[in-house]
Amino acid sequence: MTRVGDGLVPTLAEPLRRIGLVARSTGDGVPKVVSQIVEFAGARNIELIGEDHLAPQLPGGGPPLETADLRSLDLLLTLGGDGTLLRGARMVADLEIPILGINLGFLGFLTALGADEVEEGLERLGRGELLLDLRFTLEGTVHRPDGSRGGTFWAMNDLVVHKGGVARVVRLDLLVGSEGTKDEIGSFSGDGVIVATPTGSTAYSLSAGGPVIAPSMECIVVTPISAHTLAMRPLVLPSDGVLTIRAVDRVEELVVTADGQVGIPLGPGDRVVVRRGSRPVTLVRFEGQTFFSTLRRKLNWAI
Repeated sequence: MTRVGDGLVPTLAEPLRRIGLVARSTGDGVPKVVSQIVEFAGARNIELIGEDHLAPQLPGGGPPLETADLRSLDLLLTLGGDGTLLRGARMVADLEIPILGINLGFLGFLTALGADEVEEGLERLGRGELLLDLRFTLEGTVHRPDGSRGGTFWAMNDLVVHKGGVARVVRLDLLVGSEGTKDEIGSFSGDGVIVATPTGSTAYSLSAGGPVIAPSMECIVVTPISAHTLAMRPLVLPSDGVLTIRAVDRVEELVVTADGQVGIPLGPGDRVVVRRGSRPVTLVRFEGQTFFSTLRRKLNWAI
């Protein structure tokens, strides 16, 4: 269960015994949905483990999700938008725990249920009427000039190298391949570069002019941000490609961020090396929910 396209399909534990809850801390819709989940879990003897701010709404007195052993979870529910789902995915990265997103935000492209679909969706979940999608991930590592590592990042959507200071263009070199076999893609000036997964191709990369990639594909999407040349266009690399990004004659402040949530500044001479993640993320969806139906419904695709 380590590849998106290898034909291995993960399954939910039967019966469900322990569910984790991740929710945004603000929003009128959270208490109502939590109460629906509590009722669903109570009728099936399922233990709920939520983030600390959800504790007043949950039965039991166990540790909050932040300090619990997440390996014991059978499923993770996220209550919010895509940002909440990405935060939840980061918490269970490498644990192969399926994630069901409930949209209480604006877009919720990655989520499977809307606020008005929770009761029906939970019933279908209880009956096992669901589908599981494996989603390709990325891993990025910062390499310092002295050979040390400055940090490793995991991303479900994208890794972005971008400016963090004044409004000036930065010149970047892009290379593909491992040490000793690197092939230069080219250099360009712009605001930065987005390295996206197929899942992330409909996020920041799309707004920067990148292609839409079906999530069942295995590839790496490289999208320049406001490139100051007509000769630089988005590029799709194979899933086993290793991309190196380095600044040329850099004086501007640069930052690398993962899924728009975590990041660190880059120092002079630093390189960012991006490759496929070691494990995919498993998302829950229901019969009739397809990638292109979601595109049409939420992004007005071809309408």
